[in-house]
Amino acid sequence: MARFAANLTYLFTEMPMLQRFAAARRAGFHGVEILFPYDLAVKELAQAAQAAGVEFVLMNTPPPNWAGGPRGFAAEPGNESRFRDDFDRALRFGRALGVKHLHVMAGKARGGLARRTFVANLKWACARDARISLTIEPMNRHDMPGYFLDSFDLAAEIMDEVGAPNLGLQFDVYQAQMIHGDALAVWQRHAGRIRHVQIADWPSRHEPRQGDIDFAELFRAIDASGYRGWVGAEYTPRNSTEAGLRWLSLA
Repeated sequence: MARFAANLTYLFTEMPMLQRFAAARRAGFHGVEILFPYDLAVKELAQAAQAAGVEFVLMNTPPPNWAGGPRGFAAEPGNESRFRDDFDRALRFGRALGVKHLHVMAGKARGGLARRTFVANLKWACARDARISLTIEPMNRHDMPGYFLDSFDLAAEIMDEVGAPNLGLQFDVYQAQMIHGDALAVWQRHAGRIRHVQIADWPSRHEPRQGDIDFAELFRAIDASGYRGWVGAEYTPRNSTEAGLRWLSLA
């Protein structure tokens, strides 16, 4: 069975960030994600995770944060030095937290040069520390116009070009449904590449429910595939976080 991680950027926002770790554990989660944790001290984050008894599963690179920064620049020609400096900072942060996966964001770019830049930066990043898992995640054009990595098939091609064993695919159910129209079919086509899973309903991006996406069927397919990684709950609750956790019974 897959293990579930709470994305603390979205969940338990009724309380300060450092209190969300314990709240997630009380709700039944054994892991946590934070999109951009760089505004908080590493020591405080590590202590909060340890005290709660949860594993720090995933964070994004680059710094600084989602509110004001760019959505990455790993595919942006001319920004190679910036990408590498910020990646090293994120890598140090991730090591200190014991993070399992670092999600490398591509940024806004188009064309062959952007693709070559993305591949070269990913090869460089994968070689920086073979012990840490890196992921790439396609983003849909509606929510993230201009984002370079806008297809799961493109992501598979990029991974083949990079050819690094510590690079995996991040499968976000909402993104897969938005981009390709059938999240289950995307899972079945790319399951062997998937390193991390995130879930949200479609098109609302709220907590999962049986309706627009049959999550019971999807969870069965994930389990049947042999996937034993984490499933991150990355959604905006309709009401309070705890009131919307009934979806856990589907898994």
